[in-house]
Amino acid sequence: MRKYIGELGLAVVAIIWGSGFVASAVSLEHFTPYQILAIRFLIGIILLSLVFFKKLKNIKKSTIIKGSIIGIFLYLAFALQTVGLVYTTPSKNAFLTAVNVVIVPFIAFFIFKRKMDKFELFGALLAIIGIGVLSLQLSGGINFGDVLTLLCAVAFAFHIFYTAQFVKNEDPVLLTVVQMAAATVLGFIVVLFKGETNFVANFEGVSAVLYLGVFSTTIAFLLQTVAQKFTSETKAAIILSTEAFWGMVFSVIILSEVLTAKMAIGAILILVAIIISETKLKFLKKNYRKEAV
Repeated sequence: MRKYIGELGLAVVAIIWGSGFVASAVSLEHFTPYQILAIRFLIGIILLSLVFFKKLKNIKKSTIIKGSIIGIFLYLAFALQTVGLVYTTPSKNAFLTAVNVVIVPFIAFFIFKRKMDKFELFGALLAIIGIGVLSLQLSGGINFGDVLTLLCAVAFAFHIFYTAQFVKNEDPVLLTVVQMAAATVLGFIVVLFKGETNFVANFEGVSAVLYLGVFSTTIAFLLQTVAQKFTSETKAAIILSTEAFWGMVFSVIILSEVLTAKMAIGAILILVAIIISETKLKFLKKNYRKEAV
């Protein structure tokens, strides 16, 4: 039961992140990418500290160290994704970011010598194909932005992997608070370094960044950290990859984007990938045995 609760939690995270595509598009019209990152993480640390301030008294040194590690990977991933978007197309950026779903099982294999589950690995590869069909519009060869986005995928993969490892022995709430604090510090260091200290506030821009800060950052990352306590890192990566599917859904609903056959095929492939990873096709084996009998 806890396993399914964890997977449901990750599915909710993917839905929230998918809706965040619209908020990101709006907020980029009013703030620089680095300002958005700094503000959304600042909102996260403020809200989490207010809600869980009593827990902070019991924080351990190990939690601070581990939370800082995943916080660094988190900010690094977002920053590389943001800069990569300057040099490549949004569709390639989204697709290459999602490559993290394939990288995660290899990290587990090479670092912990953990045997790769063939169904999860196949599901991860199928999810990548689905995301490619869903969002990718091939244009030109590999450029600097593509390389940065691939590095972003590696950073996200390490974030998912180490979150799964650290949450086994640490309080997921405190781990989230520390990672948010680390990302906030890095965010404002970069903003100061780039001299982007002028913030122009208006209702549309502020409301979009508030949505990113409250839902796509605070709630989503808290839920992700807690949910990963109950499932494997590879399965978590596959479920979180449905962000691309939900991004399409919200673009169709809110931004009136036209649903194409290509998008529908991509969505079906992602769904099949999750079914394969989740069930390991045991239902086919049962049917086969029944027919044999």
